[in-house]
Amino acid sequence: MRYLDPKNDLTFKKVFGEHPDLVVSFLNAMLPFESEEEEIQTVEYLTPELVPENPLGKNSIVDVRCQDGRGRQFIVEMQMLWTSAYKQRVLFNASKAYVRQMEKGRTYDFLQPVYSLSLLNDTFSEGEEYYHDFRIVEMEGTHEVIEGLRFVFVELPKFQAKTFGQKRMQVLWLRYLTEINEKTREVSPDLLSEQAIRKAVEQLEESAFSEEQLYMYDTYWDAVSTARTMISCARRESMAKGMKEGMEEGMKEGMKEGMKEGRKEGMKEGRKEGRKEGMREERVRTARKLKEMGMDADFIMQVTGLGAEEQASF
Repeated sequence: MRYLDPKNDLTFKKVFGEHPDLVVSFLNAMLPFESEEEEIQTVEYLTPELVPENPLGKNSIVDVRCQDGRGRQFIVEMQMLWTSAYKQRVLFNASKAYVRQMEKGRTYDFLQPVYSLSLLNDTFSEGEEYYHDFRIVEMEGTHEVIEGLRFVFVELPKFQAKTFGQKRMQVLWLRYLTEINEKTREVSPDLLSEQAIRKAVEQLEESAFSEEQLYMYDTYWDAVSTARTMISCARRESMAKGMKEGMEEGMKEGMKEGMKEGRKEGMKEGRKEGRKEGMREERVRTARKLKEMGMDADFIMQVTGLGAEEQASF
C-alpha cells in the first residue's frame, strides 16, 4: 500500500475539509479546551473564502473553516513555509471571521469565539516547544483575558512523541501528520487503533486519487520546493547585502564621528535596510516563479505575503 503525505494541500483538504467527524476529532485534540463541556460535538462547514464587507478590501481563502452547534468558528490552516507576514495573515482572517458574525440589529453579546489553528511545516521560534497558544491577556495585574480570538500555532518539525503524558489524541494526530508520507508502506498500529485516525489514513491511500489529482499533488510539492529554495537563497543574498552596506555606511559614519562608533551604527542600520530590501526582492522573485508554475494567488500569498493586488503588478 502506498500513501500520500497528509500535509499536502490536496490531501489536507480532503481529510479535514470533507469529513466532519475527522475535523471534530482533530480540533478537540489540538485546541486547548479545559473540559469535556467545551469540546466540539458536531460541525458544519462554512465557505473557506472570507469575502470583505468593503468591496475594496482583501479576499482571503483558508484551508478549512467550520462552526459548531454553539456558533463558535474554527479556522484550520496547513502552512508549509514560515514568512514574517504569516502571523498578521492569521490575525486578519480570524478577525474578519469574528466581525462577520455581526448582523444588523444584533448585539455584541451575540458574538461567539473564533479559534485559529495553524499547523506549520516549518519553525519560527527559537525554543524547543512546538505548541504555542496565544490569547489577548492583560500583561500586569489581574492577567484578565479578553475572550473572542484564540490562536494556536504548531511547529511540526519540533514535535516528538516522547510520552503519552501529553494529550494522547493530540500525540496521535501529530504523528499522523509527521510520520506518514510517500515512503510509508505500513502505518503504525498505534494510529490504526483509533477509529478516526484509521479513517484519516484510508483517505491517504494513493489508489483513492485520480491521475489528475496525483498530478496536482506533485505540482504542489514542486511549488513548495521551488519556494523554499528561492527563499533560502534570497535570505543569504540579503544577509550578504546587508553586511556589505553596513560596512560601507560604517566607514562613512566613522570618518565623521569616529571609526569605531560609526562602524557599529552603520553596520546595524545597513543590515536592517539591506535585509528589508532583500526580503522584499525575495518575495517578488518567489511570487513570480510560483505564478509561472500556475499556482493560484492564495497559495502565492501564503508563501510570500504578497496580496493579489501586488501580484497583479508583475
